[in-house]
Amino acid sequence: MYVQKNNPFKKVKGGGTRKVCLPKAKVASMSPEERRKVVAAKRSAASKGKYKRSSKSFVKGARRKGATLRDWFEKENWVQVGNPSKKCGES
Repeated sequence: MYVQKNNPFKKVKGGGTRKVCLPKAKVASMSPEERRKVVAAKRSAASKGKYKRSSKSFVKGARRKGATLRDWFEKENWVQVGNPSKKCGES
């Protein structure tokens, strides 16, 4: 019996990233419990093959008032929430 392995109609889940990055100033102002909550939500999403964490774990006040999205990404010092001593892209 022939079994097709690469079916284009069947979607394959990709592995989601497990790192959570936020601006350093925001990470510093978060309580340890808030940090744990955000990291746990991201790890949970990654284990399900999703890229985004749940909307219940959204972080308020991470972007300065009046800053454009480009400013936010380029001018902030982005660090990992789980380990603030590491930059966002580091492993």
